[in-house]
Amino acid sequence: MPKIDIDTLAERHGSSYPEPFARCAEQRTRKALGDAAGLTDFGVNLLQLPPGAWSSQRHWHSHEEEFVYVLSGELVLISDQGEQLLCAGDAAAFPRNCPDGHHLVNRSSALAVCLEVGSRSSNDAVVYPDIDLRWDAQHDYTHHDGRPYPPSTG
Repeated sequence: MPKIDIDTLAERHGSSYPEPFARCAEQRTRKALGDAAGLTDFGVNLLQLPPGAWSSQRHWHSHEEEFVYVLSGELVLISDQGEQLLCAGDAAAFPRNCPDGHHLVNRSSALAVCLEVGSRSSNDAVVYPDIDLRWDAQHDYTHHDGRPYPPSTG
């Protein structure tokens, strides 16, 4: 397997959340390491969160599993269990269909970097328990009652 030249990969900035939910993650950046390697069963992202940034809205997946490993800096993992500090060398995992909404927040004054690993499922749905938002591949982002959000203008 050839080495992935991480410096040449495009950075994805922000999120695809509809307004008003996009602002919390607008400073995050991701590089799709798994895509660069041609992986199809699971994805791997290099996630960078500057001070104050969130990884996402708090969420859980119906059919996908997630794993996070902190490479540098520190992040606060917020879930239904409360708050836990994750530092370099710490990891967290989230099984599929476990309705425990979670996300990472950088409350420090330094950049935090982590690896995100997740399975890929065409059947996945994402629930955002704190806000009126759901996602699935067939309907994209909707309200909890199924009404679609307007298309993004950004």
